[in-house]
Amino acid sequence: MEHDLAKEKRFKRWITIISIAIPVVVALLFGYKIPNAKPLSFLPPIYASINGLTAILLVWAVIAIKNGKRNLHQKLMTTCIVLSALFLVMYVAYHMTSDSTKFGGDGAIQYLYFFILITHIALSIAVIPLVLVTYSKGYLGDFQGHRKWAKFTFPIWLYVAVTGVVVYLMISPYYAH
Repeated sequence: MEHDLAKEKRFKRWITIISIAIPVVVALLFGYKIPNAKPLSFLPPIYASINGLTAILLVWAVIAIKNGKRNLHQKLMTTCIVLSALFLVMYVAYHMTSDSTKFGGDGAIQYLYFFILITHIALSIAVIPLVLVTYSKGYLGDFQGHRKWAKFTFPIWLYVAVTGVVVYLMISPYYAH
């Protein structure tokens, strides 16, 4: 029991550090442009596709666990975390080599775009500790705690993944090609 509590305490410490470090590092790197770097303009459709794949795998993982396929569920969720990290690396790399694209629509569509974008960004930050806590609960064998956290984590993570695709589709006509 004591060993499990120590492990959980270590996990909590790392979850806190990672949950703070990722948004801070991304914000710092987002504002930095690599001098004379060739724009990585091919990345947005790739990382948007990664978001779409993540959404599909999240739904598949929930179906798997509801059907008692714990091993498949674990593999799918681990894949979703890896895909999310890959997305983040590509997203930052794109923004370190390319100017941000301005949304060109106006009127109601502009308000809809900014609502989706702002909620996507805010929830993408909020979901980091949720994913890490939920995953750690499963990893540590606290399946009751895992299920409790997953009820909040899943819909938020799914929203972030789906709106990542929506944001890309809405802004893609305005990319400089």
